Amino acid sequence: MRMVMFGPPGAGKGTIAGALTEQWGIPHIATGDMLRAQVRQGTELGRRAQDYMDAGELVPDDLILEMVRRRLSEADARRGFILDGFPRTLAQADALDEMVGGVDAVIDLEVPEQELIRRLSGRRVCPQCRAIYQVDTMPPRKAGVCDRCGAQLVRRADDEPEAVRNRLAVYREQTAPVLAYYRERGLLRSTDGTRGSAAVVDEIAAAVAAGEKP
Repeated sequence: MRMVMFGPPGAGKGTIAGALTEQWGIPHIATGDMLRAQVRQGTELGRRAQDYMDAGELVPDDLILEMVRRRLSEADARRGFILDGFPRTLAQADALDEMVGGVDAVIDLEVPEQELIRRLSGRRVCPQCRAIYQVDTMPPRKAGVCDRCGAQLVRRADDEPEAVRNRLAVYREQTAPVLAYYRERGLLRSTDGTRGSAAVVDEIAAAVAAGEKP
């Protein structure tokens, strides 16, 4: 299974993709996480990408393609993968087709904008162990403190409300053509991302198992 998981920032792509990879035994490849790892490690790619990420803007295609091409060449991706956060432009979609010969399914999680702003502006992360919390739906036991390691939680620069609005605007503008690209090929399945993640996972897994077309 070679799947692409679409949805605006905060739609829950990571949670749902992670659950599906456990079922299917294929890697969940999240380009956002990979980029943040590059930034933490101080690599050349990370340094070049950081300014774009902090502003809530898309990282240029050449940087993303370099990173994804390396990841998809690793042994664990040969049996399949779920891509989260890639492709986000038509150029990236074309490049992905060239890399792997096409994908099997594309999932689009639909969530209203106000709900996305609420989710993202309330997200907190631990700078030490990378644990993630949400102040309304998944708060730490002690406000502002990581349950796992006791470090002070922070809000990422790209989760500041103004950056969130910019991220959503960029997402709509840049990825609408990519959704159309996959819709025209009969690969795109849209689903309601406001439901519990378990319901969404079950729906996707059942559709794939039955070989259903969108």
